[in-house]
Amino acid sequence: MWLPFIGLLVGILLGLSTGIRVPDAYTSYLSIAVLASLDTLFGGIRAHLEKTFEEKVFITGFFSNIILAAGLAFLGVHLGVDLYLAAVFAFGVRLFNNIAQIRRLLLERWSKRKKKDLSASP
Repeated sequence: MWLPFIGLLVGILLGLSTGIRVPDAYTSYLSIAVLASLDTLFGGIRAHLEKTFEEKVFITGFFSNIILAAGLAFLGVHLGVDLYLAAVFAFGVRLFNNIAQIRRLLLERWSKRKKKDLSASP
């Protein structure tokens, strides 16, 4: 479970320390890629907490989300329509939903552990 957080931390540190600038023309692609990555990350954490995590689903979901989102952004640029906003909305809703489910699962575990500790103490 800690591997995605370590990867995220390493990515953030590399991004901040290298000083690489993304051209303005590609900012919509980068924002979509970051949202797709975060959606996949939190979906994986949720699946892990629910004990339904599968590596193949995680990896294929990661790449298919990024390809679909980049494709929408690319098509939108060529059509003159901000289609990437559809992906931003979809990933944003899923991201908040996954975070809410993770919070509920963690609170449920915490309250079960607390009840167990109280019943075990004399």
